[in-house]
Amino acid sequence: MTMKLYGSITSPYVRKVRITLIEKKIDFQLEQSYLTGTPPMIDGVNPLGKVPALELVDGTLIFDSAVIVDYLEGLNPVGHLIPDDRHQRMLVKRWESLADGMLDAAVLVLLESRRENPVERSQAWIDKQQGKVDRTMAYLAQQLADHNWCHGDGFTLADIAVGTALLWIEFRFPSNDWRQRYPNLDRLAHKLMQRESFQETLPPG
Repeated sequence: MTMKLYGSITSPYVRKVRITLIEKKIDFQLEQSYLTGTPPMIDGVNPLGKVPALELVDGTLIFDSAVIVDYLEGLNPVGHLIPDDRHQRMLVKRWESLADGMLDAAVLVLLESRRENPVERSQAWIDKQQGKVDRTMAYLAQQLADHNWCHGDGFTLADIAVGTALLWIEFRFPSNDWRQRYPNLDRLAHKLMQRESFQETLPPG
């Protein structure tokens, strides 16, 4: 038996977990579970109605991408993505937290912008969330500076988290010119897209 990963192939949070699984060479089965429908498919798996969810071979369910990747890191020594040292681990997880928070805000911008009734759409809310995206992206670029990787001298979970966030924003907001504004983030994204794990998890379209 293999673990089951519940989620959509377009979800950046699911992609982060898929990339981690591929990098660590852990077998898994992707179960397409959408947030749409009445009730949404994922509600039968995760009471929070969110993706991803990981079902272990013994039936245990793990929720939230950050918790899942943390579990996976200890499951297989191949593809070491999180340092053992407490302080270094915190620094990597901080990158992940920033990237996930930027994604959370970007998702809210997308959902609010998609409201069918313009009267119900709050531009003030959109602007507030977009401000979070813009500030966080600028901070990430500042922290990356001229380094090759987000943390240390090699590929880590920090790069996975930042890469999936940036590439999802590009996927959903083609007019966002972050590649031009932040050449160092652009270089990182190009480097990440050369990895098999990022190629295999490209969303369709």
